[in-house]
Amino acid sequence: MTEPTNNPTPPPPPPPPPGKTRLGDVLVDAGLLTGDELSNALERQRETGQRLGEMLVSEGVLSGPALVRTLSNRLGVPGCHLRHGLIDPALLPLVGEDEAERLCVIPMFKVRDTLTVAMAEPQNLPTIDRLRQLTGCRIRPVLALEPNILEFVKKYAGGDVDVDEFLTSLVDANVDVIEHERVDEGPTTDLDKMVEGSPVINLVNVALLTAIKDKASDIHIEPSKAGTRVRYRIDGVLRDLMKPPPGMHAAIVSRIKVIGKMDIAEKRLPQEGRVRIVAEGRDIDLRVSSMPTLLGEKLVVRILDKANLHVKLEDLGFRPENLLVFESILKQPHGLVLVTGPTGSGKTTTLYSALDLIRSPELNIITVEDPVEYQLDLINQVQVNERVGMTFARALRTILRQDPDVIMVGEIRDEETARVAVQAALTGHLVLATLHTNDAPGAIARLLDMNIESYLLASALNGVVAQRLSRTVCPGCASKYYPTEQVMADAGLLEHTGKTFRRGAGCQQCHNSGFQGRMGIYEVMPVTPAMRRMVHRAAPSHELREKCREQGSLSLREEGVILAMEGKSSLEEVLRVTHSDDDPVHTQGGGAEAMRGAA
Repeated sequence: MTEPTNNPTPPPPPPPPPGKTRLGDVLVDAGLLTGDELSNALERQRETGQRLGEMLVSEGVLSGPALVRTLSNRLGVPGCHLRHGLIDPALLPLVGEDEAERLCVIPMFKVRDTLTVAMAEPQNLPTIDRLRQLTGCRIRPVLALEPNILEFVKKYAGGDVDVDEFLTSLVDANVDVIEHERVDEGPTTDLDKMVEGSPVINLVNVALLTAIKDKASDIHIEPSKAGTRVRYRIDGVLRDLMKPPPGMHAAIVSRIKVIGKMDIAEKRLPQEGRVRIVAEGRDIDLRVSSMPTLLGEKLVVRILDKANLHVKLEDLGFRPENLLVFESILKQPHGLVLVTGPTGSGKTTTLYSALDLIRSPELNIITVEDPVEYQLDLINQVQVNERVGMTFARALRTILRQDPDVIMVGEIRDEETARVAVQAALTGHLVLATLHTNDAPGAIARLLDMNIESYLLASALNGVVAQRLSRTVCPGCASKYYPTEQVMADAGLLEHTGKTFRRGAGCQQCHNSGFQGRMGIYEVMPVTPAMRRMVHRAAPSHELREKCREQGSLSLREEGVILAMEGKSSLEEVLRVTHSDDDPVHTQGGGAEAMRGAA
């Protein structure tokens, strides 16, 4: 008779349900374990009580990605090994740190109303129901290992993540990706699905997504002796975004060139590319420009996000008086309307808003642009392509044979384009165009310099709008202050000494700049009969400017000062973006009255 033992052998684990196979057998079949290694592992599992797979990973017998791949195939759900760049830390508060630890989950990214969540048990329906209740989103489960999930919950629950620090860690990070989702090679690429196993791809994705979330207009990737510098432009000012590890510049450039459908082998000549991506659940157009420099290629990626496009004139920042004048100019049945200002001053946005005001199914509206930045309904948009001879002038001449009612010219660059635009305005068409000048009266001198006859210009021109973009005070850190006497003098406000203005002190919300967002400063110059007579005799700009004052129009500087007096921007910011005339800013007449009204 056998004596009972104090340590009886534990009973064997129950057999798997019909149709399912033990994980250990799957690992052996996949060649990841031998039969002896599995037997030894099962012995240790009985002693420790750990899950078999996680125990093998912790002992170094099996890699985490390999285990996730096996479990993913077994459960029939996508799986991934979590790393920086795959997770949006801002989504963790949707679930909360405590609940994320209890459920062993972490939100990865959100597309429209679908939240992708990494889960240790993606087949657990009560957990999915709880997540749906907490977030109000549809849940897309993705398999990940429990230690991997808890590691990132702890990292991201502690606060903001240092982008530079985690980008440095990407170089040596384990970026083996389990679920290689196919990237569309067509015109649209979904950034939220780009989970390829390369640190460079992760870096580029993070740069693009960060810039889009922060509403940047451009990303600059610049070579330097120390490596690479990545900056982005927010509210018209460049700021450092990240400093990738040394030695990655060529790979970053190549990656962005691939995205932009450019020739990665050509490094000696400038190139241009474009691509439409999906990020944050919306379509975004990217324009890529490369330029060879002494230390390597510099890239600029322009971000055209429709979410940042304000197509209502009343949303752009026009003062009510100016808006009424501009709308009356646009309602003319024919003639030339010009919007002027330097590059990046928002001229195209103003033109799109003007088109939005006048477009209707009864009008044939055609634009010629370089490039077409945003697509609008009920409008036929033509892309300039000088390499094949499709110039502004040629496109304009073709448009005139298309029975147009309204024509928008992206930019008048040369005499030929200017002449065709003026002729179109004289033959019964409403023509909207942009021009590079410092102020509204200067547009007339610019066209005369292009050899446009003064009598033609006097008959064609309806009005000119000059504009600048001024950063607006951040509402999160706005405070009152007293500008210096010199600043008040530069603004022509010495009579208002002692008046308080608003500016931002700087906070995390505005990246410590004190500003958040921008609004337009507009100088509107309608061409009245008296102005037409002056244009006909080619009057100089300073005489035209004086005539504008007599008619009650304010200069850009005066318009900006009113903006500051209303507390929408700081006085220093307005002085930065507007220029001063040769004469001091007038505080007499219409300008002074408007300023007193603002005060």
